[in-house]
Amino acid sequence: MKIGIFGAGAIGGLLAVRLQQAGAEVTVVARGPHLAAMQQAGLRLDSGGETVTAHPRAIADATEAGVQDAVIVTLKAHGLTAAAPAIAAMLGPQSMLVTAVNGVPYWYFHAFDGPLRDRRVASVDPGGVVWETLPPARAIGCVVYPAAEVVAPGVVVHTYGDRFSLGEPDGSRSPRIALLAAALQAAGFKAPVRPRIRDEIWVKLWGNLAFNPLSALTGATLDRLTGQHDLRAVARAMMQEAQAVAEALGARFAIGIDKRIAGAAEVGAHKTSMLQDLERGRPMEIDALLGAVVELAGLAGVAAPTCALVLALLRERGRQAGCYAG
Repeated sequence: MKIGIFGAGAIGGLLAVRLQQAGAEVTVVARGPHLAAMQQAGLRLDSGGETVTAHPRAIADATEAGVQDAVIVTLKAHGLTAAAPAIAAMLGPQSMLVTAVNGVPYWYFHAFDGPLRDRRVASVDPGGVVWETLPPARAIGCVVYPAAEVVAPGVVVHTYGDRFSLGEPDGSRSPRIALLAAALQAAGFKAPVRPRIRDEIWVKLWGNLAFNPLSALTGATLDRLTGQHDLRAVARAMMQEAQAVAEALGARFAIGIDKRIAGAAEVGAHKTSMLQDLERGRPMEIDALLGAVVELAGLAGVAAPTCALVLALLRERGRQAGCYAG
């Protein structure tokens, strides 16, 4: 199976090494020192006390990749618009597009059961550019659970997690998604196929939409956000509003808010990805994690005043730091 990985950072690197070890023909699209290191010495993965090095094909120009059976996109959500034409170059008529991207996906309302079917989500796809360039009929939903980090160019450390939940937007168990799940399972990952992938997107987003923004605004780590009474109350209010939005759009939550908060607390003194991006001067995933939730609240006719307030503060924090262009 020919698998392209677009944006081969931490999660993309983890996938590349494991999939190549399992016999897939892997091409990674990356840039900068990380790309140069992979081209010179391969891609090293430290995981579970073991170190392995793989040598996937590593390129900067996606047009050199050729048509892939599957393209797994592991970019930050705000990078998708600019990257869409390059990703499209790797897709043939039967290629799968696997969106392993945090937040509300651009295809959210594709094959949606309701009056909002085929509605574009402007917060994550301004002008519908991604929808037009990467037709959502190609898309397969993917919720990413592993945690990994690029600790040096060409070196990825995998700290925990091995599940990539998959789902067709229409809920079907298609032959193509079964093929993809089998490839991931052969690589040592759990890859359950969910008939209601949007439910799982919301459960992961539930924590991200609250804890990421609050950490960026306060500098607090997860242990304080979940353990400090006043901060926990704000996070809980945001999660309650988001649940109301999701349920108005037909999503179901298999766990309660307090259990989701408890799960975040177990991670301990961890800096969220948004706080890390802010500290390093990198673009922040504001719109995919919270802007889209506020947009969907408006579409669903649900009030989300706490989320809207935090979003306004967060955007200004990002603008002042040069980490959010809007």
